[in-house]
Amino acid sequence: MTSPPTPSHLLRTHLSPINCVHFSSDNERLYSADANGNIVVTSTRSLRPLAQWQAHTDSILGVQEWESWVITHGRDNKLHVWAWAAQESDGILGESAPTPGTSTPRLHYSMDVNALNYCRFSLMPLPRESEHKDVARALIAVPNLVESHLADVWELPSRYRLHAAIGKASMPELTDGRGINPIGIIMCMHLFEAQHLNTSDQNQLRLLCGYENGSVMMWGYTKKDKPKSVEGVGWDLLWNAKLHVESVMGMAVSRNNQLALTVSADHLICRYDILNCNADTVATTCSVHRTKYPGNASIAIRDDGRVCAVGGWDGKIRLYSTKTLKPLGTLNYHKKSCQIVVFARSVEVEEAAAAAQDSVEFEDDMSEAEKEERTRWLAAGSTDCRVSLWRLMSFEKT
Repeated sequence: MTSPPTPSHLLRTHLSPINCVHFSSDNERLYSADANGNIVVTSTRSLRPLAQWQAHTDSILGVQEWESWVITHGRDNKLHVWAWAAQESDGILGESAPTPGTSTPRLHYSMDVNALNYCRFSLMPLPRESEHKDVARALIAVPNLVESHLADVWELPSRYRLHAAIGKASMPELTDGRGINPIGIIMCMHLFEAQHLNTSDQNQLRLLCGYENGSVMMWGYTKKDKPKSVEGVGWDLLWNAKLHVESVMGMAVSRNNQLALTVSADHLICRYDILNCNADTVATTCSVHRTKYPGNASIAIRDDGRVCAVGGWDGKIRLYSTKTLKPLGTLNYHKKSCQIVVFARSVEVEEAAAAAQDSVEFEDDMSEAEKEERTRWLAAGSTDCRVSLWRLMSFEKT
């Protein structure tokens, strides 16, 4: 009888429940954040901390590395951008966390945000402009500062709000007769670009949102001649699918922005064919898969789009084929809710990130086989204050 899989590594660097886990694009660093506002950056080579600091005064909703910056989003209604030379710090192999040898990022700038939603930001890096190649720019989507069922899009590093109150102009009927908003607040969001519906040679800014009532809505910006919008003008509702009976607790979008999956407190995994979905085809391009396991907190899709992982309130991580949603296995270690799951980046993303950076010399250089094996890692964070790391098979035949 085959013994059940066990984590390849356990990280015990937090004293509070884990809310966020994030791999850097080159897979060299693993970021973990907890309910007390603390962040730990761990080297995936030595599995020892490179940096540890209290980024927020309240629970952290999201953390993400963006070139030489680290973006953090907290329940203290703040979004911070930290300056940290991560590649230089990779050579600092501290003994145990916390240690005097770890580095601390420098706060570069902050933004006031609305954190009522428990909804983390969505970052969309922009290509560098020829005249400003040394300046990294990105768009970032967050819940609206005033109304939590709407969204805003800001430009970084200028902190200029390009689009305000997305959804206000085209939202479906917002009252149920008693003056109550039936869709509730935004629970999760994903900002990306797709081919414009009417012009094949132009891209359209889109925002996919999951809501408190279980709905998922796709918004598209249609004003090609106006880079800025207010009160949601110019943002059209492209389609609306309500497949969950409970609030959307987690949403994952494939790397190519063609597929989305959502989970909830119910026993459903809902699948959305973003590439082919529109108002007329929602019934055929959005589908429901019923599982035997209610209560799911998080979901992630691997970069190759073949496999997804679902973190449950029972602490178990369940793997599925994204094409068929056929079960592939269960990872059982955590005894409390698995709040976040994330896959390591693919070989293509890892190599592109490494090529974009100056080479860093390590005493323990990894072989190509070891780097390829690292791309199959899965990390999970739980309310038991631990981060588990799992080495998965390739699932090439799924």
